[in-house]
Amino acid sequence: MGKLRVGIAGLGTVGGGLLRLFADPSARLNEKMELVAVSARNRSRDRGADISSYRWFDDPVELAAQEDIDVVVELIGGSDGPAKRAVETALQRGAHVVSANKALVAMHGVTLAELSEARGGRLLFEAAVGGGVPMVKALKESVAGCRASAVAGILNGTCNYILTEMEASGRSFADVLADAQRLGYAEADPTMDVGGFDAAHKLTILSAIAFGTRPDFEHVRIEGVERVSLTDIRMAGKLGFRIKLLAKGALTEGGVEMHVRPALLAFDHPLANIGGSLNALVVDAEPAGQLTFIGRGAGAGPTAASVASDLIDLAEGRAGHAFGRPLAQLSAAPRATPAERGRYYLRLMVADRPGVVAAISDRLAHESISIESFLQMPAPEGPVVPIVLTTQTCARAAVEAAVDAMQALDVVVEPPYVMPVEVSGARWGRA
Repeated sequence: MGKLRVGIAGLGTVGGGLLRLFADPSARLNEKMELVAVSARNRSRDRGADISSYRWFDDPVELAAQEDIDVVVELIGGSDGPAKRAVETALQRGAHVVSANKALVAMHGVTLAELSEARGGRLLFEAAVGGGVPMVKALKESVAGCRASAVAGILNGTCNYILTEMEASGRSFADVLADAQRLGYAEADPTMDVGGFDAAHKLTILSAIAFGTRPDFEHVRIEGVERVSLTDIRMAGKLGFRIKLLAKGALTEGGVEMHVRPALLAFDHPLANIGGSLNALVVDAEPAGQLTFIGRGAGAGPTAASVASDLIDLAEGRAGHAFGRPLAQLSAAPRATPAERGRYYLRLMVADRPGVVAAISDRLAHESISIESFLQMPAPEGPVVPIVLTTQTCARAAVEAAVDAMQALDVVVEPPYVMPVEVSGARWGRA
């Protein structure tokens, strides 16, 4: 069998990294395949590698349609538009596709996998989740002989960097976000990252593979980190917790529960000390037990290496089904309700006047909620003070009712902020 002929659609950060791998004569890629064509918006941009010997296409869909290209590497991004059309075009003619596009796979994975199975081309997307951390491959291969019941991860490096830097520097969310944008860790419009959507795309993919279900992005409950304040970071630390944007999926009797949201992790939680822009995944699987994967979640080098890994798997005949098994074996799992009971963190901004604490305690007592810890910090800039408390294990519905009652108090000056508290224990996979 001759070398696989590869075309790359999209020459941004990851595409440039892949170009440099192909330009390295000692790279293993060059033993198995050859790069023959590229496509991007700007032909003259310096990408650190000579592209003059490759066929150039202004239109990535036209590149994907070329019958002499065996593998189309899609690095354009976006759930629709030219990325989706290019991938569909390649799969329709039976070509293989390697993609780093988590939004595309999360939102159209079933349709694309159907095309892959019908036409014979493989669809691989290791680089879509975790950058250089082999999360997808681990679930498809290393955990294939286990029954995974829960996955939880730090899946967005931008949010992890912001929360880590807030804790280390004592600066506000807005200040650290602005720094992250200047350093290139965050986009000019950071909504996909700080809003939790990027992590939700990745969780959709990981849960589908782990639990043998069809990917369903609409199934994920999403809450971003925009409301996490420096007060929350400091108070959580005093109480023995660290705040992380946690992406979590769990297999329950009622179906699959998936959510992305900020949470307080006890210092001994396996994900609590994942700092900076690192990504991590913890898998609860029997009989293997708890498995943890940690590494760089983004960047030209790590992500290009994941793309290269998929390409080598194709060349050596190791590429399997997109989600680890045929579509016919993937169930359409119902959306499970969140855990009925858990521990919670509440932050309230209240007027500094007598009787406030008693009024808050009364609302909690009315819902049979016991307080585990209580902190109040002076606020020298005005008559409003933050009050923070954590609850003992209680009903989720009771917390929701208590929060509604507190919000109705005239001394509460903004909506209370609630986060789940995660602790290490027999069943870390539930709140």
